[in-house]
Amino acid sequence: MPRGLFITFEGLDGSGKTTQIRKLDAWLKARGHETFLTRQPGGTEIGDRVRAILLDSRSIGLAPMAEMALMFADRAQCIAEVIRPALEAGKIVLCDRFTDSSEAYQGGGRELGSEMILNLHRLVCGDVWPDLTILLLPGFEPSLNRARRRNKREEKQTGKNEGRFEAEQDGFFRRVWEKYREIAAREPGRVALIEGDLGIDEVYEQVVEIVSERLVVAGG
Repeated sequence: MPRGLFITFEGLDGSGKTTQIRKLDAWLKARGHETFLTRQPGGTEIGDRVRAILLDSRSIGLAPMAEMALMFADRAQCIAEVIRPALEAGKIVLCDRFTDSSEAYQGGGRELGSEMILNLHRLVCGDVWPDLTILLLPGFEPSLNRARRRNKREEKQTGKNEGRFEAEQDGFFRRVWEKYREIAAREPGRVALIEGDLGIDEVYEQVVEIVSERLVVAGG
């Protein structure tokens, strides 16, 4: 059976990743493709427990190296338990975040640098890289404000606060933003960049166009 296609979505929280990945999932299924939807951190029972530590605003004092190690522990589990088996079964895997997030947030935001992240990926994740990454970079301030408002709203509704990263200062997110742009410039064959303060439907049209082209290349 041919290997499936691995597509990831990246960007700051508040960039619209979750909305677009769900819309793409529905579009693919409507055209007869078998998909598997997952996220990082999380996506497995163990990963969801790691996610609770990483995103909980009460996880005060988590060292940058410990944060990075937890991210890759979660990723290794997700690859072994769900991503690799789904790809081997010929499915299209849609993942909300992957190693690009670690390079942007820990490598850029935490200033650990790209080399350490990429070396750890090779060690922990082997040859598992996305076939296509859709990077959403709307305006910096609007996306950050949306993420902070969303976390406050979800905390009121669920009692959970996953806003540990959103509590960081703007300088942290500016470094994340710039690292994402650096990744896109370095890997134009894999990373498709969608920029600007576009409407949901405008972004969706670009996502569908990008994925349609990649499916043709992949023979799907």
